[in-house]
Amino acid sequence: MNDMVLRQNILDELEFEPSLNAAHIGVSVENGVVTLSGHVATYMEKNTAADVVCRVKGVRGIAQDMEVRPAGKHRTADDEIAKRALNILNWSTAIPEGAVQVQVEDGWVVLKGTVEWNYQKIAATEAVRALAGVFDVANNIEVKPYLSQFDVKRRIEEALNRTVRVEPSDIQVNVDETGKVTLEGRVKFWAERGLATQAAWSAPGVRAVENLLTVA
Repeated sequence: MNDMVLRQNILDELEFEPSLNAAHIGVSVENGVVTLSGHVATYMEKNTAADVVCRVKGVRGIAQDMEVRPAGKHRTADDEIAKRALNILNWSTAIPEGAVQVQVEDGWVVLKGTVEWNYQKIAATEAVRALAGVFDVANNIEVKPYLSQFDVKRRIEEALNRTVRVEPSDIQVNVDETGKVTLEGRVKFWAERGLATQAAWSAPGVRAVENLLTVA
């Protein structure tokens, strides 16, 4: 397929998309690589345009050079965008309550925070990108998988096994649902007691360590 035919197919597909106003979108094609220019009223339309192009047969790549120019009902103050973003995030069942923070400046939204799964990070962007007045979304949310009590206990026991001066068979490791670790049992030397504490703190997910080991 030559570039002229591909360009026309893309224009037709953009025009066919009901959720998109393609009147001000420019399309150029070179060797199957598509460049979108012009402007749209919302960030959602900008993303939709890219999605439309990607589904056209023959497209090998895409470059986004479109601007978001909110007009009329799409113009929204930063504080209102922030309020609406927080509200929609709180209503989302995919995102833990209070896990994501929102910062807005001149229509540019920055998402921060920590979630356990990547799908939650993606859901946060999906939730706010359709809001009126949003120019773009930067997703700086970290994904830190939650470790179960069993995982934390196993990792600490493995760390104790790697510490040759400590006899792990003499140490009992207990982990509660809050991430608190309790060490019980006995060691031969005081230094070993300290090594056991270090091993416990080395496991991700640990929030507190109570060392009840005795020296005998």
